[in-house]
Amino acid sequence: MRVGLIDVDGHNFPNIPLMKLSAWHKAQGDSVEWYQPMFSGHMDRVYMSKVFSFSPDYEYFVDADEIIRGGSGYCIELQNGKEHYCADRDKPLPDEVEHIYPDYSIYPELTKDTAFGFLTRGCPRQCSFCHVKDKPADGPRSRKVADLSEFWHGQKNIVLCDPNLIACPDWRDLLQQLIDSKACVDINQGVDIRMMTEEKAEMIRRIRVKNIHFAFDRFQDWDIVVPKLRKFAEVSEWKRWKVTVYVLCNFDTNLSQDLARIYAIRECGFQPFVMLYNKQNIPREHTLLKLQRWVNNPWVFWSCERFEEYEGKKRNKKIKEEP
Repeated sequence: MRVGLIDVDGHNFPNIPLMKLSAWHKAQGDSVEWYQPMFSGHMDRVYMSKVFSFSPDYEYFVDADEIIRGGSGYCIELQNGKEHYCADRDKPLPDEVEHIYPDYSIYPELTKDTAFGFLTRGCPRQCSFCHVKDKPADGPRSRKVADLSEFWHGQKNIVLCDPNLIACPDWRDLLQQLIDSKACVDINQGVDIRMMTEEKAEMIRRIRVKNIHFAFDRFQDWDIVVPKLRKFAEVSEWKRWKVTVYVLCNFDTNLSQDLARIYAIRECGFQPFVMLYNKQNIPREHTLLKLQRWVNNPWVFWSCERFEEYEGKKRNKKIKEEP
């Protein structure tokens, strides 16, 4: 077979399903290439994968006997201003594809000496803004789906995409695998700080962590999250260059609650990172976009103690620039 691949989101981050599909087809003796409408010609099958719902769909004609579209980006639609996940559109990979070693060669620059994958899938939280619980491949509980060796063969760097790693009952085994790897690990999804214990924090501290991400999405979790962040800071002794804390805004909080969470994270010595729900529909000059620009630029954020100070500097700069 002649097989084509289309990364609809672009080539800014490796698409793990496409890497696995490429590996599986090559193992069957099929030829695999990135689909190019002007040069590829007729293909037997083309896979189109999209992770983000806001990514525009592929605009060119695809010359193929079969076109298979997959990924969460094809399953999310907006209903009354809220994202809805259409699970019936989801197409999980077959087991023989899901558990194959990825073909990193299709993203040579992005995967240079770096492995990408999932040790766990699923999350026990029922957050209304999150789609993990609705995905057939994930669901409402965290479970082990792979050992590290399934997608890591000694690379110096590991990028984990697990939705809730330490909620898995096998967390000791998995954290120990990461410790033993001696690789530099980037845990790029939000580790559930609400489930953090001193033992978990101590094991995480022993991993060569490049960056770890927590989340302070719900203001009502203040009495749980803030003490846990302080305790993790005490046990790990890590600072803002290693610890990022996601802050969900524009969902069910106001600006005062957003700032309170941001300041609390800052007082713990960690770097907050504002995530805007339904960002594509926020008016251009909205305060939340200014808040995101301030917080998500560490040089600016740590040079301005308060958001009001940042806004004042921006206003003064604009006045000076006006003729």
